Amino acid sequence: MSIWSYANPRKFLDTTGPWVPWLMWLSAAVLAVGLVWGFFFTPEAERFGSSVKIIYLHVPSALMAINAWLMMLVASLIWLIRRHHVSALAARAAAPVGMVMTLIALVTGAIWGQPMWGTWWAWDPRLTSFLILFLFYLGYIALWTAIPDPDQAADLTSVLCLVGSVFALMSRYAVNFWNQGLHQGASLSLDKQENVADVFWVPLLVCMAGFVLLFVALVLLRTGTEIRLRRIRALRARARRAETVPA
Repeated sequence: MSIWSYANPRKFLDTTGPWVPWLMWLSAAVLAVGLVWGFFFTPEAERFGSSVKIIYLHVPSALMAINAWLMMLVASLIWLIRRHHVSALAARAAAPVGMVMTLIALVTGAIWGQPMWGTWWAWDPRLTSFLILFLFYLGYIALWTAIPDPDQAADLTSVLCLVGSVFALMSRYAVNFWNQGLHQGASLSLDKQENVADVFWVPLLVCMAGFVLLFVALVLLRTGTEIRLRRIRALRARARRAETVPA
């Protein structure tokens, strides 16, 4: 069976609908385990004290903020190339979730930065690129809302998504591009020497898994909602046209 068969709205709803409640419960359970483990059963860090525990919210939310936009990029490219409405609606559904993830990353970063750096905000390369990414999320959502024609809105938001992807990548690799700024390097890396200590690393992985599951569940739920809303708008438009046809 081809993956493109799921571009059929009915098949998408029938396939994903039963999974959403299970994913919601699973994400809640994994997040509860990770957050309780991280906040209450890990020691204070030598240099950072208890403030290090903000990573259990900051790192997973930052990870999902970037990857949500990249998921929107893939969905937008599918729309531009193959004109599958489900992909455009999936990108639209992911945007508010990604925006909230970005906001959580910015707020938790500020909470971390105040005691560590002595300031709530600095025009650090990674912080600035994250702020721009947040503004792109706002612009993407606003553009969808402002354009009444859904296909035209999908076209323009897909182009905006392509442009915003530059800042999504910059948010991830800004520290590597510019050897300056207050933000430290990655907390997790393929290079074991760059990872945080295992006592913090394992619960952090659990929290990241919980955020991924939550993102998938919310996107599937919201995509289903967008498909139904699109169908309702189509039926209403058809009814208005029928009313205007003379008897």
